[in-house]
Amino acid sequence: MTAPASDWTIENAAWKTASPALSILIPFFGDDPVQLIRELSDQRQNVEIVLLDDGGRDAALATRVAEAVQALATPCRFVRLSANVGRARGRNRLTAEARADHFLFLDADMLPDHDSFLADWLALIDREDPGVAFGGFSLDRTPYEREFALHRAMALRSDCLSAGQRSLSPEKHVFTSNLLVRRQVFEAVAFDEGFTGWGWEDVEWAMRVARRWPIAHPHIPASHLGLDTAETLARKYEQSAANFARVVESHPEVVSGYASFRVARILSRLPGRTLLRRAARLAALSRSLPVGLRAFAMRLYRAGLYAEVV
Repeated sequence: MTAPASDWTIENAAWKTASPALSILIPFFGDDPVQLIRELSDQRQNVEIVLLDDGGRDAALATRVAEAVQALATPCRFVRLSANVGRARGRNRLTAEARADHFLFLDADMLPDHDSFLADWLALIDREDPGVAFGGFSLDRTPYEREFALHRAMALRSDCLSAGQRSLSPEKHVFTSNLLVRRQVFEAVAFDEGFTGWGWEDVEWAMRVARRWPIAHPHIPASHLGLDTAETLARKYEQSAANFARVVESHPEVVSGYASFRVARILSRLPGRTLLRRAARLAALSRSLPVGLRAFAMRLYRAGLYAEVV
């Protein structure tokens, strides 16, 4: 009879005596964080790394991560959960394992754009001590692959923005892919564990934070390697509709200014919106169409999904 799986935690030799200035918090579910943690360790700053395998079933990946953790010079703790708890609860759990007064959330499929990445974050903490700061992300280190061309085009248009562009809507452009949070702020405002699936839990968190603390947008970027195929992107948008509805209900005064809401509201009044949504999805998934047209179709498909919940 097989014994039930259980959570476990390991730490490397440097963990016990460390007094880090920054805790780097990295959840993963299937993605391999080994290159990321090695590059962070190579920057040799006064930080610690906390990893969370959120119920992944890949024992070989867990073993590879555990071996990499033990070999790091940087203090590192690795928590492996036996069951998936989701994006919001997993990140809340990571903060409970951290010891520094500042947290840097990074996704496992990110890589720093510069060797000064951690030094730049630590300098910002020393200089300004922001409550919340999003460093931005790029595709500078992301190799071009044709199957991810649609996601690349959409990310370059709406996600890979300059610090000045992000600052125009500070709470809208907050993602846990490269996010600094002061412990005091997070203890007052944690992620809402009522969100399930994919999408919006980080933006909704930022909406609540922005009521009490300014959100800074420095230029300390990291590259997003984990682009999705068109099919995967469509499935994520389908998952996100319920989360979008949750945000609309909680923050109507903020969301009403977003283009995604305004377009969804217009589509909600159209009698043929179901057919339009299906046509948009087909166009977005068609590799025979130009990428720009496919990107427009995918945004229309997302708005069509949101039209059912606004």
